Amino acid sequence: QVQLVESGGGLVQPGGSLRLSCAASGRDFSLLVMGWHRQAPGQQRELVAEISSAGSANYGYAVKGRFTISRDNAKNTVYLQMNRLKPEDTAVYYCRAQEYFEYREDRNGSWGRGTQVTVSS
Repeated sequence: QVQLVESGGGLVQPGGSLRLSCAASGRDFSLLVMGWHRQAPGQQRELVAEISSAGSANYGYAVKGRFTISRDNAKNTVYLQMNRLKPEDTAVYYCRAQEYFEYREDRNGSWGRGTQVTVSS
């Protein structure tokens, strides 16, 4: 599996910004599809954003226009820039890595432990 370490979570006021980071190891990072998912208490885990090795990105409907995913292959790191945060963005945010065959076959891939993001005044 790919080992993933997330950082950057915390408490932020509505309308504020936060940047999450996820450092990967154990595989060739440049070949991985990377993504962010989130899960609020009592809710299903949902896709936030994902990015291919070529930099093509997909976003969940709830965050389109507010969040941006990016990657730095030289640092083996994927980022999630979160702007105009809302209370409903409060959740545990998880980093995910998929080798291409896992992505193509819709397999689970590797997951980080998650980092808490709380949006509240």
